[in-house]
Amino acid sequence: MKLFLSVTIVLLLAFAGSKTSDQITKEDYANADSVMKLEELVYDQVADITWIDSSPEFWYRIKTRDGMVYQLVDAQKGTKKLAFDTNKLVDALNQQLDKKTSAKELILEDLKFDQDKKTIQFNFQSKSWKCELKKYSLVKVSDQKPERTRPYWGSFFDEKGGDPVVSPDKLWTAFIRSDNVYIRNNEDNEEYQLSYDGAPGDFYSSYISWSPDSKKLAVNRVRDNEKRQIYYVESSPDSQLQPILRKRDYQKPGDDLAIRRPCLFDVESKKQIPVNTTAFEFQYNLSRLKWRKDASAFTFEFNQRGHQVYQVVEVNGETGEVRILAGEHSKTFIDYSGKRYRYDLEETNEMLWASERDGWNHLYLIDTKDGSIKNQVTKGEWVVRNVLHVDAENRTIYFYGSGKNSDEDPYYLHCYKVNFDGSGLIDLTPEKMNHEVSFSGDFDYFTDTYSTVQTPPVTVVRSSLDGKVQVELEQADMSELLAAGWIAPEPFVAKARDGKTDIWGNIYRPTNFDENKSYPIIEYVYAGPHSSFTQKSFQAVHSAFSAFAELGFIIVKMDGMGTSNRSKAFQDVCYKNLKDAGFPDRILWIKAAAENYSYMDTTRVGLFGRSAGGQNTLSGLLFHPEFYKVGVSSCGCHDNRMDKIWWNEQWMGYPIGPQYEECSNVVNAHKLQGKLMLIVGELDENVDPASTMQVADALIKANKDFELVIIPGAKHALSGRYDERKMSDFFVRHFLKQETPDWNAVTSN
Repeated sequence: MKLFLSVTIVLLLAFAGSKTSDQITKEDYANADSVMKLEELVYDQVADITWIDSSPEFWYRIKTRDGMVYQLVDAQKGTKKLAFDTNKLVDALNQQLDKKTSAKELILEDLKFDQDKKTIQFNFQSKSWKCELKKYSLVKVSDQKPERTRPYWGSFFDEKGGDPVVSPDKLWTAFIRSDNVYIRNNEDNEEYQLSYDGAPGDFYSSYISWSPDSKKLAVNRVRDNEKRQIYYVESSPDSQLQPILRKRDYQKPGDDLAIRRPCLFDVESKKQIPVNTTAFEFQYNLSRLKWRKDASAFTFEFNQRGHQVYQVVEVNGETGEVRILAGEHSKTFIDYSGKRYRYDLEETNEMLWASERDGWNHLYLIDTKDGSIKNQVTKGEWVVRNVLHVDAENRTIYFYGSGKNSDEDPYYLHCYKVNFDGSGLIDLTPEKMNHEVSFSGDFDYFTDTYSTVQTPPVTVVRSSLDGKVQVELEQADMSELLAAGWIAPEPFVAKARDGKTDIWGNIYRPTNFDENKSYPIIEYVYAGPHSSFTQKSFQAVHSAFSAFAELGFIIVKMDGMGTSNRSKAFQDVCYKNLKDAGFPDRILWIKAAAENYSYMDTTRVGLFGRSAGGQNTLSGLLFHPEFYKVGVSSCGCHDNRMDKIWWNEQWMGYPIGPQYEECSNVVNAHKLQGKLMLIVGELDENVDPASTMQVADALIKANKDFELVIIPGAKHALSGRYDERKMSDFFVRHFLKQETPDWNAVTSN
């Protein structure tokens, strides 16, 4: 069966590559789609690593040629064994399931073991099950309830209508009534009003913070702002014939924001202790209030409007005196949404703090008694990417870092260990690949899965002490993948616009690749400044474009200047300049690759992207028409004044200035020369869909030709296959000069 599958895929892909007519067919599309089956040909790849409570044991799943296998590992003992017999569990399930299953389909969700590992509980086919492993007796526990989904872009927390808050000693309950702060004695139910100046537009927040000794209250007083709402027409609802008007809160750049002012109340005297917060009222946001464990003070974090000042501020719990513990200042922006890190060490009056003040994201140890820097914990021309664990007792930090090794891809994640004083820096994952780790509950051990885009993953268990391998778990097998004609992505490096900085990216070729042909180049672009986006770990197919490439394109993806995870200067290129999108670097990169590979045709270069990548796609056509000729832009935030406030003000600055118009695809729409398709979902909850419609309006007024695809009912993720097919058709017609299928033609069953 496995040989048949491999041969079938090879024949299908070879057939797709042999097409020579000027008419591309539905069969060609179907054959291209078959590349997605290649992921089925990778075996023994570790998934779902789950540590069991705080023990040194964990389980994981692999797909073998015979089906799913679940392994149980004891990191301390260095042992690995089958967690249970998959076939016996399948037999037990099939006695109760309406829809029968097999070992190849047995992906268990929320799998849990009891203490002696003799019973498991899991979710499968929307039901919760419990199985006693000695006899494989299976009991259905319950039907699963669907989880509520929430938009990922978020908003400020709701500060009205919260529940009463009981003091740590249970004697008092604090609550908000008529926008003011009250407390109630829980023994005699006597109530006391602590504030009198609250009002509907200037109220006290329901997020009340008690001091640990129950003697003080800290609460933000909020000067409210006018809320912006955006509206959607759901044209084709399932629930009724008529359209539905929907709306949601959605602040945009330049909008008025709420102002939070920390306030302090003494419970014993029933009086307010004055706190001077005037210096912190020009704010984008001010965080919730956090008490010290000894109740001596509380802290808050102040993010100044414009994101050029970010401070940790302490308020004395007795006097209300205010002082700054740590602060960042930048002439451009502080990447608070991507690099903010704070860890309080109250017992030693210290704080770990992340900062780019020396030009690279590193950790600092702050003395909270006077706000001075005790020492820089990490340093050098590389970056701390994420703190994984702080061992306060041993004064040790575990973190992801990248770029430290000069002889490898600077984006590869490694897991490091370092002491608070900066000594003892150890790379616990020395292989020159991209690493993904998972720590045990006691942090004595961790799993390490490492790979590259060309090298299949290896998973081991290591000691947190020195990185020594304790257990070798699995090495993924891609022999059948290679036999089926898979071509690995090729990492490629070229110099940026400054002639010095390396730009890293990947080249993706179709499985029917012929070096004697000439291929259009399509860049899958996303230049969002908040991260880096080029693939670094192994995956057999890329859901965004693997099937698309099979139609006869070379896909490229890279991270130009203006993206994150390199130096501060590298990212600062985006400041007030999102239209740049790293295009000067991207164009040089593509030209350098084409010099190496003559089959890459730089007269046929296109772009496609979603969200910020949708903005980038159209920007490429408008501002670099000499190079980019065709683009498909999905869900783009085409004018940064139309998009969500936190993302756009961070990179484009505040107040709103001429830079917003200079970068606007709407304002510059008249410059369009290439071929453009716009795609948008009518219910996009992330980027206001009106942004795409305003581009369309500007293009029409400029008498420009373009295609507009509106997906009814679709949100930011769009609908899937339809919009992907529309994109493929667009590039096939304009770059391959082939007629696309008649999708409306009736086909026989």
